[in-house]
Order: sequence, then structure tokens, then C-alpha cells
Amino acid sequence: MERIIGIDYGRRRVGIAVSDPLFVFASPLETVDGAKIIEYLKNYAQKETVTQFVVGYPMNLDNTPSEAAADVDIFLKQLGKAFSGVPVALEDERFTSVLAHRAMIDGGMKAKDRRNKASVDKISAAIILQSYLDKKK
Repeated sequence: MERIIGIDYGRRRVGIAVSDPLFVFASPLETVDGAKIIEYLKNYAQKETVTQFVVGYPMNLDNTPSEAAADVDIFLKQLGKAFSGVPVALEDERFTSVLAHRAMIDGGMKAKDRRNKASVDKISAAIILQSYLDKKK
């Protein structure tokens, strides 16, 4: 089945989200070690058809790339090399961590579980991907 992958990239941890086959909904999938992300994506692409990547791009409030954008730029080059035929879209990731925390609270997640940064990362990836999917409708 065809899927779009959402990515919240960080040097240490990378949140991954996936679309449903109809490209309507995004769901958190996994949090992966930053050094192993390309390997993880290659393994995933062997099981599912990845039609596109949506990568969260860190921006400042004045719409300039943030300091963390340099790390994302390096990752984008690696992603492009590993998946040369798969298009990559960038999505503004401002406030996704705040929205992820809010979603966890609204969903009734316990405070102890909300401190788990891996959960925040994969929920942030889902928010990034859902934002992209909503714009495409």
C-alpha cells in the first residue's frame, strides 16, 4: 500500500509518522535513533510503498530557518541520496512539540508518560504530516 512518511528530525531522535493509504490521516509510527534513520526508512520502504516524505523544517518566528535547520539540511541530502526517486516536501514545524504535548494531555496521557521525549517526537511527526495532508485536500 502507498504511504506518505512524516519526519520530525532531530540529531538524537527522529519521530516518524505514516499516512493511511488514502492520504487522509496521519498516525504516529515510531521514534528512531538519529544515526539509524536512513536504515530504518529503507527497511520500512521494503514493506510499504513510500510515495513521498514530509520533513518538518525548523523556522524562527520571523520565517527564517532556525539554528536546527542546518542539521535538517544535512539529513535532507542523505534522504535524497538514499531515496532519489521519492519526492520530499518541507513543512513548517514551529510549535509542533507544544501541540504534541497538548494532544497528549487532551488524550488523557499520564504526566509520567508525557515526559517521554520519544512519544513527543512521533506525535510531532504526525502533526507535521497531518498539516501537510490537510493542505493537500
